[in-house]
Amino acid sequence: MSHPTTMTRVAAVAASAITALAVAMPAAQAAPPEPTLRSEAPRDVKIGSAVWGQRDLLDYDPKNPTEFQRILAEEFNSLTPENDMKWAEIHPEEGVYDFSGADAVVAFAEANGQEVRGHTLLWHSQNPQWVIDASATWTCEEARDVLEEHIRTVVGRYAGQIYEWDVANEIFQDTWDAGGVRLRTEANPFLKACADDPVALIGDAFRWAHEADPEAVLFLNDYNAEGINTKTDAYYALVQELLADGVPIHGFGAQGHLSLQYGFDESIQANFERFADLGLKVSVTEADVRMPLGEDGEPTAEQIALQAERFDKMLEACLNVPACTSYTVWGFDDARSWVPGVFPEGYATIMTEDFEKKPSYYALLESLTEATPGKSPRTPPGLNK
Repeated sequence: MSHPTTMTRVAAVAASAITALAVAMPAAQAAPPEPTLRSEAPRDVKIGSAVWGQRDLLDYDPKNPTEFQRILAEEFNSLTPENDMKWAEIHPEEGVYDFSGADAVVAFAEANGQEVRGHTLLWHSQNPQWVIDASATWTCEEARDVLEEHIRTVVGRYAGQIYEWDVANEIFQDTWDAGGVRLRTEANPFLKACADDPVALIGDAFRWAHEADPEAVLFLNDYNAEGINTKTDAYYALVQELLADGVPIHGFGAQGHLSLQYGFDESIQANFERFADLGLKVSVTEADVRMPLGEDGEPTAEQIALQAERFDKMLEACLNVPACTSYTVWGFDDARSWVPGVFPEGYATIMTEDFEKKPSYYALLESLTEATPGKSPRTPPGLNK
């Protein structure tokens, strides 16, 4: 029978040997993180999503994010306030501003190494009631004063925190409206008040924004503006006129709200290239691809494949034009998509209501992975850039 001290000594030696062996053996390699849209993006192209700060980010806790917030941080390095910077939300009453939703977006972006696109400063829609009422009797000078004060206040508040601004949004009518493509001097209260020279007001909107934040890249933005058509021809002529007048306009944004009920305009890259040749940056600013659904509310396999193709074609056009600075989806999950509330269509985003990644997501991921130059640095959620 062994002496107790001998047993103790043997156990100690065995324990030391196990410890030494563990130290000598290489530690098990941690599995590499799953690739994300932001991690695979080229360094010079931001991959973004729209988000409604007032709805989804006011409760943000970096130590305990919701699943939506976690995905938003992991997948995207650019955010666009979907509604929080529109007039009705940020300037609800004359002389009264509500920055809570916009502040929530900017704070979330700062916490997660993301940048922010500002949206939007001059638009015919989602204006507060006080603007609608007051504009009925505005002179051009009164309209200019209201617009200038708003732009300087909002852009100035976020100076240095917004890398791109949609200054003028949807300022042209569509070709199917009576009279064809023309400036919205009826629907836009500011352009209506200055209908004698609306281009001068548009130019000054860019000047005021530039003076409030000289570093921000300032955009025109519109839908049905992907390819070369009568609307983008009108924008092309307007840009030349503004540039000739010394207006600090820097970018042209094609929203990318597509529907499978219509064909795809293959001239998007050529359109981007002609604006780039004028010295402008270009971006896909609000991409989604909606579709009519059957009685069961589900898309067909053919629709799913075609949706992925169209999301990817818009991205490829951006990646193929060096002047393209950002590609933004207008929300990433179907639960928050604006589409069903406006159109009899749905399934418009790159993830389902339960955050299941669709083929559209993987099509974008593959194209980003194959793109050059390089990859964007991964910034773990919760860390400042």
